[in-house]
Amino acid sequence: MLTPDAAPLGAEGAGPAPWAQLEAPARLLLQALQAGPEGARRGLGVLRALGSRGGEPFCWGRFLEALCREEPVVQGPDGRLELKPLLLRLPQLCQRNLMSLLMAVWPSLPESGLLSVLQIAQQDLVSDPDAWLRALGELLQRDLGGGASLEGASLLSKRCQRQLQGLCRQLGQGGRRLKLPQVPDPEQEEEDRDSQQSGKRRKEPEEEPASPDGERAPKRFRCAERGEEADEDKRPAHESLESLAGGEGASPIKNQPVLGAETSKASPRLEDAKGPAESLRLPKALQDQVPRLQQLLKTFGEGLEGLEDAPPVELQLLHECSPSQQMDLLCAQLQLPQLSDTGLLQLCTWLLALSPDLSFSNATVLTRSLFLGRILSLTSSASRLLTTALTSFCAKYTHPVCRALLGPVLQAPDTGPAQTELLCCLMKDESLEPGALVLMLGQILELPWKEETFLVLQSLLERQVEMTPEKFNVLMEKLCKEGLAATTSMAYAKLMLTVMIKYQANITEAQRLGLAVALEPNTTFLRKSLQATLRHLGP
Repeated sequence: MLTPDAAPLGAEGAGPAPWAQLEAPARLLLQALQAGPEGARRGLGVLRALGSRGGEPFCWGRFLEALCREEPVVQGPDGRLELKPLLLRLPQLCQRNLMSLLMAVWPSLPESGLLSVLQIAQQDLVSDPDAWLRALGELLQRDLGGGASLEGASLLSKRCQRQLQGLCRQLGQGGRRLKLPQVPDPEQEEEDRDSQQSGKRRKEPEEEPASPDGERAPKRFRCAERGEEADEDKRPAHESLESLAGGEGASPIKNQPVLGAETSKASPRLEDAKGPAESLRLPKALQDQVPRLQQLLKTFGEGLEGLEDAPPVELQLLHECSPSQQMDLLCAQLQLPQLSDTGLLQLCTWLLALSPDLSFSNATVLTRSLFLGRILSLTSSASRLLTTALTSFCAKYTHPVCRALLGPVLQAPDTGPAQTELLCCLMKDESLEPGALVLMLGQILELPWKEETFLVLQSLLERQVEMTPEKFNVLMEKLCKEGLAATTSMAYAKLMLTVMIKYQANITEAQRLGLAVALEPNTTFLRKSLQATLRHLGP
């Protein structure tokens, strides 16, 4: 952020900013409001920082007065002078963020100064209409009690209302009863008041509005809607600021749920009401893009010559599959488990270069689809192409690989030498960062152990994993517990040797005594080596 004494450039970068002559706190605030779609939130941060310094609180009266003060500015190609208030000389993004900020703090503002700002903003909208600023201004007027004439009027433009109506109709056909707000019926309101005064309860149930096709929605949907409406009422008031601080109106709010996530929660209800055949379908907008991606994957069978290193735009479809059920269905339609190892490596190369990165849930589904079945079906050593694809994918998406691959493979009843060899190769890969190794170790510690687990864990611990004393204690407890059941296991004996040699400095006296008890019944030919190494751990 610029220092208070700096004179930042204006929106066009041709001179000092309009607020250059203001006091330092006001300059800081307007600079924050100009800092992108998160400007309103940054403005609140500036106000908190100024208040925490113990000095004079931010003077809103002088600030609002400065916004309304007119100064001569050069206008038009002919260079004529024109009086214009500071508010109208601010860049549009700064104006929007300023209005959002005022909405958040208006109870603490002088009403006369705020009304003057609103009056200037509304006058400017006549010559330069901005739907966003108009809506913010009308909301502020309602909050101030000066918008009685606006009660019941929509804040949306006619074009936006038409688009919203079309969207509600489309979503209503998908099984969710979305309806537009209805104009209140005066007679119904009077009847409600009479019933409340008499203290009598209605004996007849309220009529639910009909769905678009004229039929009432199923009861489960009505209950779900009531729950969602209750959740809506419980949302904190500060979310209105976050939704209005979006700058140019195109920035998504991080905490705002997407439609896909809501569909994911509703999927069990939809499946009950509509049957599995209809519920297991991608939305039409996504389904229309699948053929292009299928055609792209077919080129893998024709060789990799001529394929670009940069990921094709068709792969952006992966970001549009929000619930994991959609990603599962997409992977099935694309037949990803049937890709050749050559095609798998090329696809992974593209996925690693994809921007933005895959979400955790989508990366987990892709890990399962691309690797799990392929690895479990191995009857001999994995190809170099498969090994390279897995290690490179794991280096970037370690957590999804732990969740969807490492645990399931180690717990599978038919895991054999081929699977174990591949996992050991993964553990030894130098591209895995220390944090990834800790994730791998944490996953293994949560699993029940068997012979294959000893081999994979030994390969991992040979990397000198940096772990906390608490995690190392968990590791030692599990190792000692397995000793009585693995008296004849060579894999367990080699694992114990690795731990006592590589982590000698970490082993406490209590842990050394536990190791002595665990190794006492060992009958492998490494018994003498284990006992000798254990003695070197003594004080």
